[in-house]
Amino acid sequence: MDEARHILVVDDDRRIRELIKSYLMENGFLVSVAGTAAEARERMRGLTFDLIVLDIMMPGETGLTLTKSLRSNGHDIPVLMLSALADTDDRIAGLATGSDDYLVKPFEPRELLLRIKNLLRRLGVSAPAKTDVRFGGFQFNVSRGELRKNGDLVRLTSGEKELLRILSHKAGSPLSRLELSQPGSEESARSVDVQINRLRQKIESDPANPVYLQTVRGAGYALYVDEEVSG
Repeated sequence: MDEARHILVVDDDRRIRELIKSYLMENGFLVSVAGTAAEARERMRGLTFDLIVLDIMMPGETGLTLTKSLRSNGHDIPVLMLSALADTDDRIAGLATGSDDYLVKPFEPRELLLRIKNLLRRLGVSAPAKTDVRFGGFQFNVSRGELRKNGDLVRLTSGEKELLRILSHKAGSPLSRLELSQPGSEESARSVDVQINRLRQKIESDPANPVYLQTVRGAGYALYVDEEVSG
């Protein structure tokens, strides 16, 4: 199932990465973003991704250097490079570092989506096993971002949906504020605390003493579930 796969979008242009994020999420993907190679590395320390959409021209460490480093360290995650450089030599240079595909800017979002799906299919990347998680009387559909309590829909903000998706993806494992925040977005790591408190008000019978969305001292937050359901 393509909809449950987790994509990392790395681009120093905030507008582009947010547009890509929105489009891919509308098409059922779980998406995290980073504005630099350093932020991408930090993301990859705490989360598992199925594919990286990576801009070549970034300040500091470029996409070419990051890809080469990943490959030299044994990471075989699929990489789809984005670049405004359209010359054949530039495409060859991108592929030579170990990237799996190369898309020239500007591009149609539909083409990006098709290339991502084709890469995942061609490289045999398996989808995460769980599409739903259940805790107490709640069921959260990871792909659609729908939370239901005893069958009734619970309203979530877009930020709460994204936070619950990431927590569900790593259910039972603590994630830091940095891992739960979106680099380059208006929301800082500290604002994660606000989102966590809002979620607790919706899913905990006693938010001051949470059972499911717990604080792990020195590590961050973790979502503890009763069941993970495969789709």
